[in-house]
Order: sequence, then C-alpha cells, then structure tokens
Amino acid sequence: MTALASAAAELGWEGWVARRQAQMERWLAEQLPADAPAGLADAMRYAVLDGGKRLRPLLVLAAWEATAAHHDVDPPATEPVWAAAGAVELIHAYSLVHDDLPCMDNDVLRRGKPTVHVQYGQAQALLAGDALQALAFEWLAAPPWADRDPALAVALVRELAEAAGAHGMAGGQAIDLACVGRRLDRAALEDMHRRKTGALLLASVRMGALAARAPAAVLAAISAYGRALGLAFQIVDDVLDVTGDTAALGKTVGKDAAADKPTYVSLLGLEGARACADALLQQALAALQALSAPRAQGLAQLARWVVQRQH
Repeated sequence: MTALASAAAELGWEGWVARRQAQMERWLAEQLPADAPAGLADAMRYAVLDGGKRLRPLLVLAAWEATAAHHDVDPPATEPVWAAAGAVELIHAYSLVHDDLPCMDNDVLRRGKPTVHVQYGQAQALLAGDALQALAFEWLAAPPWADRDPALAVALVRELAEAAGAHGMAGGQAIDLACVGRRLDRAALEDMHRRKTGALLLASVRMGALAARAPAAVLAAISAYGRALGLAFQIVDDVLDVTGDTAALGKTVGKDAAADKPTYVSLLGLEGARACADALLQQALAALQALSAPRAQGLAQLARWVVQRQH
C-alpha cells in the first residue's frame, strides 16, 4: 500500500476532506493580500475565506494524489499543485461575487452570509472580483516553481484561462442570462451547463494531473472523469434549487424557477434529473478504472459526494 493509500485509510474519507480543507484555508489566508488599498483587501478576503466547501481545490489535490509519480502524503510546499488549487478557488470566488451582483443574478446571500456587494457595495464587489481573477493567474506564474518549470506554468495558465473565459464559465453564464424565459432542448442545456459550471470542475482535475506531470493516457482518463462530474454537479444544483433548504445551502433556493431559467428539473422533472446525475456518476467512476484504485479513492469519493449531497 502506498503512503497516500495508507494515509487515506487511516484518516477515513471525512478526515481526508477536513485535513485538506484546513490546509487550503491556511494557504489561502496566508497568500491573499492584506494590504490592497482603500479596503479592497477586506472585500477580497471576505469573498474567499470562511465559507465554501473548497470542492475545486479538493479536486485539484485529489487528482494530484491519484496521478503523481511519487507517493508523498502531502505535496511539498514548493509543488505547483498548491498554486493550482488556490488559483481555481479564486476564479470560483470571483465568479460568485460577480454572479451575485444586481446586474446578474441579484442575490443577497452566499455561503451563509451577505453577498460581497451587500457587505461592501457594488463598486467594491466588482473590483474585488476583478482583483481575485488577476491574482489567480499571478499565483500560477509566481516563482520559484514557475521559474523552474515555465512550460508547466504556461500549461496551467492556459487551462484555467480557457475554463474561465468566453468558451467556458463566462460563456456559459452569458447563455444562462440570454435564455431566461426560454425553453432549451437537452443538448443546448447540457452545453450551457458544461460551460457555466462544468468547465471549471474539469479544469480542476486536469490542473491537478498536470501539476503531477501525468502522462497523456492518465490525463485523458482524468478528463473523462472531470467532464462527467462537472455536468453532474450542475444537475444536482438544479435539483437542490427545488428541494433544498436556504439555511443548509447557504444561498437562496427557488431562484431558478422564480427567474424562469431553463434547468434539468424543468426539462426532465425531478426524478429524471436525479437519474441523469446518477448515470453521470457511474461514467465518472468508470473513467477512474484506468488509474490505480487505492490512489483514486479521493476522486471516487468526491464524485459520490457531488451527486449524493443534500446541500
């Protein structure tokens, strides 16, 4: 048994998650700026810290564990996987700040607390999101590791930029806003979800594997897993918007229906949406069969959690 598998067995699934979440929280707290002018640092730190499940960093770290050639229990502090995990979380946080603005989804609750524009004003929220997006790429290009392996730094920057941009998350959000009050067929709805949410989840596992210098065949298996998981996540979000509880979710439920947005629930019904998510879970788990079973347990458990979660 490898050191990673042994540690996972000793900690258990919940222990592994708690440990990685705590590590990521400390890393983010240390790396986020505390001295940006005119209160900007406060808004940035408010947007990122003390909330959220850190799913995307967990996926980066789990993919690194599943594909790294060495068997360290923890990636060394000098390894690029920490910057990759942090950068993905910054892109996710910036997207939430902007999505919550009145010109977008106009939401007042996120991660169980007032949204950034409610707490700091719309202009500061807009700037905080802008600054978090820029900082994500700064982290990916930072010395010393980026100087040692500039090709990897470029690959990680490209991966995250493509996932966040016009063909990924931002493009998906544009489709979402343009389709309010319209009915999409299944292919169009899937395309929107794969861009809006799935692209960043796929990038998370690919960046973990890239940081581990995984070979092409392993990267292909990781990518198949990430594509299935990314779509499943958004389908479950659609379900929870109907069945969930605002207090448990930490965000307002029922907003999709109120805004007349196309969702998998509106297209397939609750049971049809749940069945679709379950089928995607099986696709994700099947993709992991190409990897070492003990070392892929983190990814397998994360996939099960995504589909079976209640909040």
